[in-house]
Amino acid sequence: MTVTLADIQAAAARIHGHAVETPLIESPALNDRLGRRVLIKPETLQRVGAFKFRGAYNRLAQLDAAQRKAGVVAFSSGNHAQGVALAARLLGVPALIVMPADAPSVKVEATRGYGAEVRLYDRLTEDRVAIAAEIATQRGALVVPAFDDLDIIAGQGTVGLELVNQAKALGVGFDVVVSPVGGGGLMAGISTAVKALSPSTALVGVEPKGFDDTLRSLQAGARQTLRPTTRSLCDALESPAPGELTFPILQQNVADIAVVSDAEVAAAMRYAFSSLKLVVEPGGAVGLAALLSGKIKAWGDGITGLVLSGGNVDPALFADILADG
Repeated sequence: MTVTLADIQAAAARIHGHAVETPLIESPALNDRLGRRVLIKPETLQRVGAFKFRGAYNRLAQLDAAQRKAGVVAFSSGNHAQGVALAARLLGVPALIVMPADAPSVKVEATRGYGAEVRLYDRLTEDRVAIAAEIATQRGALVVPAFDDLDIIAGQGTVGLELVNQAKALGVGFDVVVSPVGGGGLMAGISTAVKALSPSTALVGVEPKGFDDTLRSLQAGARQTLRPTTRSLCDALESPAPGELTFPILQQNVADIAVVSDAEVAAAMRYAFSSLKLVVEPGGAVGLAALLSGKIKAWGDGITGLVLSGGNVDPALFADILADG
């Protein structure tokens, strides 16, 4: 089972008029600093402030009448939670989201604001998968995975479809596209679209230090599960392993994985705010962090696509990060 370009094109038609076709923007200052042309895809401007709305809407829009009535359950630290909550509201579907009690408060409150019921859990002592499964069984509801679902992957792949088409409209193509990697849904979708439309483009994923499960899995040739003992600033990318569905796609399509530290991510967030005039959350800024820290080598003449995947940062954390600069 995999995702095809046709699946992504169908998803694009399904989400049209509901999701935002985010622009492709360029910063002369960033180009000058890096010595390469960078075209930025700011999914910070997407509904719910992150790319996750795309996949969530694509999945929920395909529910039949009985499934819509029974509702959906999801588990997420924040952006998938908000994506499912808003998609469910727009489609008239009841939604319950299982979220860690230490998730950024801005994400928890936004999820509730979109009309979803929230069940908080302790990520150190409770199993979110088991909690979601139990609730879904009790309610007869459908569990909507954050990344390991073909319709979710196809929805996220619309980011890549737009990237290539928007660059084509500018008369250019990408030598490399850089995107964050957590469970792999976004990169699996983007890479499928990009490789189908521009086979010579290299795909480079970026993970936070301590949560480089995709890099280790690609090196080992099989999925590896990490058991981290510390947290990352990038709460959205703390997946312990790539997905069963996403990993084979990443194996086929990804050229390289870069790993960035919390300090490099914080510096990228400050740069995005001061120079790009964009608010980017830690997980959404890892690609920019990799570029600024020289961890992305140039392919060809270096025309680079950069995905900023989300902007839902806790205001207090963001203030602290800006102050530290």
